[in-house]
Amino acid sequence: MKLARTRSTALAAGAALAAFVLLTACNRDSGGSGGSAGDGPAVGIDLPRSDSDFWNSYAEYLRKDIKSEGVNALPLSNSQNDITKLVANVQVFQNTGAKAVVMAPQDTGAIASTLDTLASKKIPVVSVDTRPDKGDVYMVVRADNRAYGTKACEFLGEQLGGEGKVAELQGALDSINGRDRSEAFAECMKTKFPKIEVFELPTDWKGDVASAKLQSLLAQHPDLNGIYMQAGGVFLQPTLALLEQKGLLKPAGQKGHISIISNDGIPQEFEAIRKGQIDATVSQPADLYAKYALYYAKAAAEGKTFEPGGTDHDSTIIKIPNGLEDQLPAPLVTKENVDDKTLWGNSVGQ
Repeated sequence: MKLARTRSTALAAGAALAAFVLLTACNRDSGGSGGSAGDGPAVGIDLPRSDSDFWNSYAEYLRKDIKSEGVNALPLSNSQNDITKLVANVQVFQNTGAKAVVMAPQDTGAIASTLDTLASKKIPVVSVDTRPDKGDVYMVVRADNRAYGTKACEFLGEQLGGEGKVAELQGALDSINGRDRSEAFAECMKTKFPKIEVFELPTDWKGDVASAKLQSLLAQHPDLNGIYMQAGGVFLQPTLALLEQKGLLKPAGQKGHISIISNDGIPQEFEAIRKGQIDATVSQPADLYAKYALYYAKAAAEGKTFEPGGTDHDSTIIKIPNGLEDQLPAPLVTKENVDDKTLWGNSVGQ
């Protein structure tokens, strides 16, 4: 009987272990790259989503840099825009020896308790593109998102001659990025272009939501003549498809053209600029996000520290309430410079 109980216990333990492996595997990144054979401290990396061309490009750069820089990366995970999955993935990183964690929390308010847990275990965090509202971070690798909103406002305002109607496809307003872009865009429009009417359309970074709301707006305001897309990676294709369906996709320079500016800098946006379908985008540096996320993660794991001020890579580190933020450059791209080979959108995949 003792042998039978031991065997039952062993079988139960094996089943539990298999279930745990299956559960954690559900959140593993399906794009490959299980990590690297680097010799340094282990780094846990969570990809935020795979439904955006921008974030897929970021993931591609990450995989390349992990190999080229010899980063000792644990198997990548993908939280798929789900804070519950992100928390579970971070727990796996803790259990498997991560000395630093790279994440890009899409809900910047809900991650605070997880950051507190990591801080209590002395595991530094690098947050990419998004700045957590609370909770300590070693470094935020990000561009100035308020500048995105201001650049979009100034470009559209000039394109429209200071008058017209503009649809703003906002990101999630529970995200610091969505708030920064929206607030800056609104402030600029109110101050510089008061004769432009802005229709704010919150979308939670979802292309189908953006398309549905834009369709309703066009039915009410067929004279709409400007669009600001806060994320080309999710909004570009559904927006262009809708405009084409309604016969509103007129090339730049032609009567009836709707002036469009976007954010991201993906290859598809560049192609749309070349075709005259959209007018401009602000290029988020997906390549630099990956490069410096790994750079700071390695530095954090090795106990290095940084101070506010200029860097050797054309950026500025600023002090934020819960840590530091390296604000990387994000240039405006128009038909004048869309073929610039230094833009990551012209080299991704090469």
